[in-house]
Amino acid sequence: MSRPADTLPHSDESGDSPPPKRPLPGILAEASLEDVRNWKPRVAVLPLGATEPHNLHLPYGTDSLEAELIASRACQAAWEQGGRPILLPTLPYGTESNLQAFPLAMNLQPTTLFRVIQDLVDSLQNSGIEYLLLLNSHGGNDLKPLLRELYGQTKVQLLLCNWFHMISDVAAELIDHPDDHAGEVETSLILSCRPDLVRTNADGEFQADAGQRRPFRLEALRQGWVSVTRPWHLLTTNSGSGNPHRATAAKGEQLLEAMTDRLAPLLVSLSHESPDAWFPFQPESDE
Repeated sequence: MSRPADTLPHSDESGDSPPPKRPLPGILAEASLEDVRNWKPRVAVLPLGATEPHNLHLPYGTDSLEAELIASRACQAAWEQGGRPILLPTLPYGTESNLQAFPLAMNLQPTTLFRVIQDLVDSLQNSGIEYLLLLNSHGGNDLKPLLRELYGQTKVQLLLCNWFHMISDVAAELIDHPDDHAGEVETSLILSCRPDLVRTNADGEFQADAGQRRPFRLEALRQGWVSVTRPWHLLTTNSGSGNPHRATAAKGEQLLEAMTDRLAPLLVSLSHESPDAWFPFQPESDE
């Protein structure tokens, strides 16, 4: 099938076509078989997103866009620093069992999500991958039980990073309103990478409410020493939980820089790490 004329490469005035762009190293979706054989990756990164509403101003794919953006930035920086991680395609579905009152919140039950990841881990083990970083962008994906379930069942060492926990200290200093879902942090991140997807009103304000949350009636729940799953349609009005209206692209870029600065050295270290029976701990001294 031929491509439409407007997608064909254009020649410059000398009549020569510009050189084709080379894909960034380490991105599996853009790599060839020869690339992968040459790279011989030992470390993989699996970004985990979701498909769900994010107030009225952010797209359903917010979590997946964030996961891919953060992972690609970190992997690129790791390659520049001498690491060799392989970036897997983003998994765009997660657990949405408590958002089913909203349309098209695409749910994978936790056991289903676990099975999908387990099958991918099996594929990675067959390909010689020794370390897998699960880079999670969705609060509904509770993955620590999966690490416990797979411990001793696979040769792949599993590591989990919920990025919203990783930068909680940075966000506390940078963000004016505490974030939970579709608030200032997430809006800033999407503004930094896909501002075209952020809906605004005629006056330039975000097309969003203030992300008010209905308070718990029980003191134990308010204090946090008892927990429940939160029915999102009762917690919020338009699925937003957190005020987005002080978000900026500059804040998003600062958050991304902080995440890259923390993740890239980890990926470099894993690229040069030799797994043994003591991982993740220091081995016993010979003395």
